This record gives sequence, C-alpha cells and structure tokens, in this order.
Amino acid sequence: MIHKNPAAATARSHIPLSEEVRAILDDIGVKQPMYCDGTLHTKSPISGEVIGRVVEADPGGTLLAIDKAHEAYHVWRNVPAPKRGELIRLLGEELRTHKVALGRLVSIETGKVISEGLGEVQEMIDICDFAVGLSRQLYGLTIATERSDHRMMETWHPLGVVGIISAFNFPVAVWAWNAALALICGNSIVWKPSEKTPLSALAAHALLDAATKRYVRETGLVPEGLSALVIGGRESGELLVDHPKVALVSATGSTAMGRVVAPRLAQRFARAILELGGNNAAIVAPTADLDLTLRAVAFAAMGTAGQRCTTLRRLFVHDSIYDPLLTRLERAYSSVIVGDPLQTDTLVGPLIDDNAFNSMQKALEESRESGGKITGGGRVNEAVAPDAYYVRPALVEMPSQIGPVERETFAPILYVMRYRDFDDVLRLHNAVPQGLSSSIFTNDLREAEIFLSACGSDCGIANVNIGPSGAEIGGAFGGEKETGGGRESGSDAWKSYMRRATNTINYGKTLPLAQGVKFDVA
Repeated sequence: MIHKNPAAATARSHIPLSEEVRAILDDIGVKQPMYCDGTLHTKSPISGEVIGRVVEADPGGTLLAIDKAHEAYHVWRNVPAPKRGELIRLLGEELRTHKVALGRLVSIETGKVISEGLGEVQEMIDICDFAVGLSRQLYGLTIATERSDHRMMETWHPLGVVGIISAFNFPVAVWAWNAALALICGNSIVWKPSEKTPLSALAAHALLDAATKRYVRETGLVPEGLSALVIGGRESGELLVDHPKVALVSATGSTAMGRVVAPRLAQRFARAILELGGNNAAIVAPTADLDLTLRAVAFAAMGTAGQRCTTLRRLFVHDSIYDPLLTRLERAYSSVIVGDPLQTDTLVGPLIDDNAFNSMQKALEESRESGGKITGGGRVNEAVAPDAYYVRPALVEMPSQIGPVERETFAPILYVMRYRDFDDVLRLHNAVPQGLSSSIFTNDLREAEIFLSACGSDCGIANVNIGPSGAEIGGAFGGEKETGGGRESGSDAWKSYMRRATNTINYGKTLPLAQGVKFDVA
C-alpha cells in the first residue's frame, strides 16, 4: 500500500503528544515536577513539538548519587544472587504490565514505529527473564592442580558501582541489558541517559522503583541508592567516567565518544564496555534466495529510519544478480510508507532531529561527488510536519567503496556495490574501521562457513541468511575494532560485571610449592 497523499501517513489523533506523554508518565508513576518543571526541553521527532521539560541533575546531585550507589553496593553484594534475581523478576513483571504504555512512549520520543517501540520493551522483558535464570548460574570453575591435597578454583564476585551511558536510539533496552546483569551480579548502578530521550528513562526507572518497593514488601531490604538516574549533559557523563568509585562504565554512542571515554577510564584503570559505531555490510552471493534477501535488506537498511548501530549500510551484490535485486530494492524503497510512526501502516518514521538530517544530506552530496547514483534521500511531509525531519530512505549505487561509504552516517542510506570474486568482497567487507555486525546471503555451504570462519567477517556479529540488524538477547552483543570490543546482554557477558578470583586451598599437612620450587627454613 502506498499513500498518494503524503499527509496520510502523518495524520494522527488530535490529542497533543504532550498530553499523551503526560498521561503515560502519570500512569507509570513518574511525578509531574520531574518532567514539567525542568530546563531540558524534550521534543518529539514526530512533530518537533516540546513534550517535556525535564529536571536535570547538577554536579553535586550526580556526585551524591555515585556516593550513595557505592554505599548501597557494600550492602547489595552480600545479598545472595538468587535473591537479587528476584528484584529483576519483579521488574520484568512491571514491564509486562506497562509494555504498551512504555512502548508507545518510546515511539513518541524516538520516532520508532509502534512495533519497534513495543519490541524494545519486549527486549527489556527478555533480558529480565535471562538475568533471573542467570542469578542461579554465576558459576566459576574447579581447576586441576599439580599439588596433592590441594584444590584450586575460580570464583566470581561483585564489582562495584556500574555507570551506564545510553544513546537515544535504544533509550531503555540498552539500560535494561546493563541494569539487569549488573544488579544480579551484586552491583549498584548509576544511569545517564541521552539528553534526547529522558522521558523514556524516567518511565523505565519508575518501573524499577515500583519493583523495588514490591521487593521490600515481599522479600527484604534494598539499600537506598542501589539504582540512580542522572539526567544531564556531557558533564554528568564525565563525572561518571572520572569518578574513582565507579568501577565500570558501559557507554553506548559514537566512535568519537569512545575515543574520549576509553583513555579516561584507562587512566584510572577502570573497566569499560564500549558499544560504538557500526558500518555494517551484507554480501549477496549468486545462490542467495532473493525473496528472503529483499525482506532482510529492507528491514536492516530502512528500519528505525537507519538509526540503529546494526543498521545495514553497505551491500555487496554479485554481478550475476545485481540488476534483478537492485530493481526490486528500488521498488521497495519507492513504495515504503514514511510518516507518523504511531500509524500502524508506517514502516519508516522520522530522523531524530535536524542534525541527523543535515548529516544525511552531506553524505549524499559526497556520494554524488564520488560518482554515486542516488535514489530517494529527500525530505518528505515537510508541509504537514515542518518541525520534523522525515526522509525517503536513500539507495546509492557506488562505483567503489570510497568516501562516505567508509564511515557511519546515522541515517537510512544504503550503499550498493557490485562484486565478482568472493575473496575480494571479503576483503572489502572488512576494510572499514568499524566491526559490529555483518551478514551473507548464500545457499553455498562453503561461502557461509568461510564467512563465519577466522578468515571471514571480522565483526562481533556474523549472520547467514538474516540481516545484521535485530539481534536477540541470548547472544553477547558487541563488535570489534572501532566498535569498541565490549559485550553486553547474553552468553557470558555477565562476567564483565564481576571480578574473578582464583583460589587455592591446602587441606593437607605439607606445603609443596608450585613448579617444584624448594624453600626450606629451619
């Protein structure tokens, strides 16, 4: 279905978004002064209208939150891990109860389509379920020892205060990835959300507060300051990064941000989980199922208006199938519905703000100057929503991987290039600084296995016959090279939130030394 009238996909209820936001926040339990009486004006990318005036933390408030979190950690670390998991189980229940409301708020504040807003909350629920089970599986190892009458083992202990710095595009899910694991691992948390999406943060944190109150009533004590929300700008983030009581900082954002954060954490020997830029690619081989490939590419490249770290940005298509696939992609790009994300038939919502739009236009102009052929990319619905930035996703045929193709532009631009030789395309695939997510579409077993092997994709995520976007929580999420090397969410990512101790117990009556060393004293 294609809307002939561009206003059709942008039409919505006559109720002002600010009123709808207030109703959602009131229902979730956020106190009105927190989002009505502040100086941080929050705008919805759907219309550009102000939907909240959020109270920001001053430096003293941020430092106090860190101090309280540090004190809380000393109490929480002694609570048995399965008991800590009960708090996260209750958080999952609160999220289930308020899934529709929180999902809609995410859509209003980020511009995500309804299904993606709901999907983000489902991701929070999923990580809560994962973490509850994990709270009974924080196991170490029993290690063979060369000394008789000895036992050697490995144990894991809580780390301390965990700072969480999240980005606008996943305003609550990434917090949940970190918070759920950090809390069941025995840590306390201090969260600095993006200044562009503080309302979703207020709502998510209010649900954790509700879960905490239930936990106190039903289970036991939760120390004051166990979880804190600090809304502010760069200064708040810097305080988290530089504070000696913050043992780990998990930071999601641009590579430029990571270049600032990483050395400062390293200077004080703090831990870092960095989730930074992604310039993700897919290879479409001659044997690919083109129906499946089309659907996967369309979502990966256009979903969330190209504002996912795992968005597909580079597409290498074998010369033998290039023309038929490109024809189908052009049709999909021209027909996809761009408009109000709160309308159920919309697939592509707005860019977050004018800076994102300007960056996109700059990249397209560079592409044109480099010989690219551009389909789409222009602004739409401006007459209906003059203060919002809706764009037609751009499909750009490039002669080679040059210029803007080599960097991440956080917008719906898909660069398409031909290839002939598989070894050559693997080299091109890996020839960018970022290394987050990747895909190959093929029915050739050898190509698939090579892509997943040590000489294949150099990314943290490598897929076969699905796109690079839309990871589920069971696997560890993160990338290599300028993506930062951090891992969050599933698998054994929990180990990043704990410290490891190797223990040796001598239950005998002699004292043999390792490696046969002799040191006898009278």
